[in-house]
Amino acid sequence: MSTPSEQIDRWLAAFGAALDSRDITATTGLFLDDCYWRDLVAFTWNITTLEGRDAVCAMLEARLDATRPGGWQRDGEPTESADGVIEAWLTFETGVGRGRGRLRLRDGKCWTLLTALQELTGFEEQRGFTRPLGVQHGAIKDRVTWQQRRDREAAELGYSTQPHVVIVGGGQGGIALGARLRQLHVPTIVLERQPRAGDSWRNRYDALTLHDPVWFDHMPYIPFPAHWPVYTPKDQMGDWLEAYTKLMELNYWTSTECLGATYDEAAGEWAVTVRRDGETVVLRPKELVLATGMSGKPNVPDIPGADTFEGDLCHSSAYRTGEPYRGKRAVILGSNNSAHDICHDLWEHDADVTMIQRSPTTVFKASLARSAAGNYSEAANAAGITTEIADLTAASMPFGLMHGPAIEATNRLRESDAEFYAALERAGFLLDFGEDGSGIGMKYQRRGSGYYIDVGASDLVISGDIKLRSGVGIARIEPRSVVLTDGTEVPADLLVYATGYGSMNGWAAQLISQEVADRVGKVWGLGSDTAYDPGPWEGELRNMWKPTRQPGLWFHGGNLAQSRNYSRYLALQLKARFEGIPTPVYALAEVHHLS
Repeated sequence: MSTPSEQIDRWLAAFGAALDSRDITATTGLFLDDCYWRDLVAFTWNITTLEGRDAVCAMLEARLDATRPGGWQRDGEPTESADGVIEAWLTFETGVGRGRGRLRLRDGKCWTLLTALQELTGFEEQRGFTRPLGVQHGAIKDRVTWQQRRDREAAELGYSTQPHVVIVGGGQGGIALGARLRQLHVPTIVLERQPRAGDSWRNRYDALTLHDPVWFDHMPYIPFPAHWPVYTPKDQMGDWLEAYTKLMELNYWTSTECLGATYDEAAGEWAVTVRRDGETVVLRPKELVLATGMSGKPNVPDIPGADTFEGDLCHSSAYRTGEPYRGKRAVILGSNNSAHDICHDLWEHDADVTMIQRSPTTVFKASLARSAAGNYSEAANAAGITTEIADLTAASMPFGLMHGPAIEATNRLRESDAEFYAALERAGFLLDFGEDGSGIGMKYQRRGSGYYIDVGASDLVISGDIKLRSGVGIARIEPRSVVLTDGTEVPADLLVYATGYGSMNGWAAQLISQEVADRVGKVWGLGSDTAYDPGPWEGELRNMWKPTRQPGLWFHGGNLAQSRNYSRYLALQLKARFEGIPTPVYALAEVHHLS
């Protein structure tokens, strides 16, 4: 019987030979009927998942000749799971770059394949042995120092010279992408309307810490130091981002508001109007990236009587601290992360707190998230699993296969924490575990909302310290109370709408036009955003990190881990366009810059 290494090598040899001979029938014969091929830019200049042999065949017929793949090699020793699935890393090349991949074989045929472009040939990042010298030795009159070069660039870019890319939004997403593009020498300006980098974190409620542990949260190129806390306080995160923008030499415009953008299709460029320190400036990039936050614009409900309320009323995005509400009555509309955190903070400041839960919420203990971190953990680091390997491993599992293991993991969680969940239900809390029981992870990918990572508020709900009204909404607002849809009246000195956010294309509607927002369609949520329907299950995250139906418009965001990983693939797409490399986008014929 052949070893796992022999099986992987045999498959790769056959795969490479079939591709070299342009024999698509032989190529697809190496795949299972229920196969998945996830491509990150390497073959498709897109982020897409091909489900089934027919989809693989269609993509290869469209893209094989132009891609010119080759050099398929196993990278390291494979592993074999108890159910006989063999996994291995691989490397390959295309006509324009180099890639890495992950192959899973079942019964000798491909079950899943990841192909991910890592760099463009001739445009590699300068690091390690190729890092810049940083100085020109010798006797040179009128030598230009590093600071002089930076000052000159800052004075010219956006004025006498134009950026190729403008990123609207200077939070962690815009900063990560800006850093990638800086290393690829793509002229880029990041716009931030706040006075300092990191203010998007500093300005949130005082008690906030990141819910994801530190191993998920590293930025590209510069990881957090080993002493960094597991859960980063929001102000510390703000300071880190501010330092990062300086260390990575970003052209980062603070106190700059984007007023609007229009696209000149004939010229293939944007006119982006901004107000910077009171001055109006028009930037003319070829590419515009909205990194305005995955959650989009705040959802503010229109409730009768809001204008008569005599207390304080705000959306959760504007809430800061419970200190002014000691001894006062607070009502929080919502039951997801922000709602729980704000209720928790108000209780700690001795407010009388009532949560209004309109619909079920998925709850997951933060301690379990920490223990289940897998490849993102101290143990994984000690075993040699780098953040890059962890990112690629996560990316190698198609969304269409995630729900099965997620259901199993959620069932184990429900069993191990049965008393915790029973206590929540006894308190009247409405629980769910996702539409198919797949839990918090899939809910995040599908909706980006509907869950709470418990850091203590659930115990306050169970004990009754946070009062709960579930299965109801607010029918109307009185001067000092809210009337619920069941007729109950709840006194209130503070009302917080923890009602979430809309799609990111709401920013496209505001900054560009409703027509463009409608053309692009929904941003985030699993499904198809292309002319090709990748299958009945999940597809990909809509319009994220890839071409949209609006020429030159891109969306970037997600949690810190997603922002870090997918900023690589967005940066490579933007770099290719900057260098004039043909980028025919598979499965989205409406996108311009096809060749």
